[in-house]
Amino acid sequence: MAWFFTEQNICTNQYTFTGENAKHISKVLRMKIGEEITLVTPDKTQCECKIASISGDDVTVDIISEKPCGQEPDVFVTLYQALPKGDKMDYIVQKCTELGVSRIVPVISARCVSRPDKKSLAKKQERWQKIALQAAMQSRRGVIPEVCPCVLFKEAAEISKENDITIFFYEMGGESVKKILTDKPESIGIFIGSEGGFEQSEADLIVNSGGCRATLGRRILRAETAPLAALSIIMYQTDNF
Repeated sequence: MAWFFTEQNICTNQYTFTGENAKHISKVLRMKIGEEITLVTPDKTQCECKIASISGDDVTVDIISEKPCGQEPDVFVTLYQALPKGDKMDYIVQKCTELGVSRIVPVISARCVSRPDKKSLAKKQERWQKIALQAAMQSRRGVIPEVCPCVLFKEAAEISKENDITIFFYEMGGESVKKILTDKPESIGIFIGSEGGFEQSEADLIVNSGGCRATLGRRILRAETAPLAALSIIMYQTDNF
């Protein structure tokens, strides 16, 4: 069934799609009157709908039933991802959205080769947010993960203090996630490095702020593989897989 998100909660028994979503339904999916669509609202209400009319650039659906969306993990995970080279961040955003990440914060760390200017970063953030939306629709998420503006490492370290637990995945070693997550927190922050990894001073900053240094095993994973492995482990350890 086609899966879409609304920008506001729905107070009536009908909803009208406009713009790109309406075109996607009528032109790309070529859906017809009477076919079913699922809508998810910002308050995580899942609405089962049927197409009532297709007129010009608008598609109107009747809301048949509503229920709380049960697709989301019960732990809020923020990924602090040091910018990798090329278009690897596109892949990271897409796959981490599928795996259940709640928020992604792009980070410029000491060893990042990729250092776009503000204008380029704004365009990239817009593209990453669109990728997150498309991945959330494909994987039937209950929310669209937020892709935040890019920040410097020190700012990311400060922001991460809001998490119940912050896990710093470090190529120089640390504890296993299993040992760190002895209790189930409500929110977890994870730091993943770029191709060059992290500086020792960056690891010390997180640890001195109350974070935990962690390992993903004996092998060194690529920048685009590490966040997927880390998130998968966390989802498994918190009973969200």
